[in-house]
Amino acid sequence: MKQYLELVQHIIDNGETKTDRTGTGTISVFGYQSKYDLREGFPLLTTKKVLFPAVVRELLWFLKGSTNINDNLKEHTPIWNAWADDNGELGPVYGYQWRHWERFRKHDVSGEYRKEHVDQITQAIDMIKTNPDSRRIIVSAWNVADIDRMALPPCHAFFQFYVVNGRLDCQLYQRSADVALGVPFNIASYALLLSMVANECGLTPGIFVHTLGDAHLYSNHLDGIKEQLTRTPKALPQLKLKSKPVLEMEFEDIELLNYEHDAFIKFPIAV
Repeated sequence: MKQYLELVQHIIDNGETKTDRTGTGTISVFGYQSKYDLREGFPLLTTKKVLFPAVVRELLWFLKGSTNINDNLKEHTPIWNAWADDNGELGPVYGYQWRHWERFRKHDVSGEYRKEHVDQITQAIDMIKTNPDSRRIIVSAWNVADIDRMALPPCHAFFQFYVVNGRLDCQLYQRSADVALGVPFNIASYALLLSMVANECGLTPGIFVHTLGDAHLYSNHLDGIKEQLTRTPKALPQLKLKSKPVLEMEFEDIELLNYEHDAFIKFPIAV
């Protein structure tokens, strides 16, 4: 995908040296946007191997509202192991906010305020079906009241759907973007989510807009990423989904076809 390689080159050419929470050190730019048209193929990086099964398992884990790495073992991926506590718990991270956002509502009879949960994913899908012109089809993981309870505050903070001419687009705002290691997963994950929602709603998967805040390359990723820049992108693979509602999807319902890629590049994770 040339859009991804253009992002990498932009950071190398224009990035500024910046310290970070992990102590690793980065070169970083602030504010960058890429667009991926899913009608041209599924946007999975071809200049290195990306572990698509891990992308699928993580997304299904989010969609089930899980916050523990030991939940839903069928969907478990080790991506989150480094942040979990001894019991495997991560606090109210993505899945919890997507499916169980906490709010207090005044009871009609008693007048007391009672805690309830908002299923943002179900609400977004319902709005796409019933009010597709709405400009409020948004799912947020950035719950200010819960940040201190999370093992890691959300990097991909919120996303918005847009329906036009039988097409479904999605824009993600990502506050922090580990471009070498995390961003290829993020692109694939949200392209998959967009495709799954479009599939349920009878729409064509359209454009994934990826808006980045702090887009950075860790100092210990530079050699690998420069090697990747020497490679030529290949044709994009295709995604095949079973005709099922998003929240009923299982790992076996998602298939990637014709994925040709260059060799895997190992990047150390910064915790």
